[in-house]
Amino acid sequence: MASVDECRQALQELAARLDRNAETVRERIDLDRTLACRITDLDTAFHGRITGGRLVELTDGDDPKAKIALSTSSDDLLALVRGDLDVTRAVTSRRVSIKANPFDLMKLRKLL
Repeated sequence: MASVDECRQALQELAARLDRNAETVRERIDLDRTLACRITDLDTAFHGRITGGRLVELTDGDDPKAKIALSTSSDDLLALVRGDLDVTRAVTSRRVSIKANPFDLMKLRKLL
């Protein structure tokens, strides 16, 4: 089981990667939504905002009103961010749960 700090670091790495790619995806993806990432085995959460192809305002704590909610275990979060776990396979195998409207899901998939 990964630690809360490892999960926080993984999300910061994801934010940095999205920031580096923001210029190329911004024109293709119009997505401005709040995001909650719930880590089920650690009983913790993080939240932020996806806007302009970037993950910004990332902070500790849940956002129950988030438009996009991702729930997963700490180890699966790290595997997703590293690219060791395909998000589509993770969702279909129920290792990851993503709650969002279908249009946001399509945009999110292009972003990741």
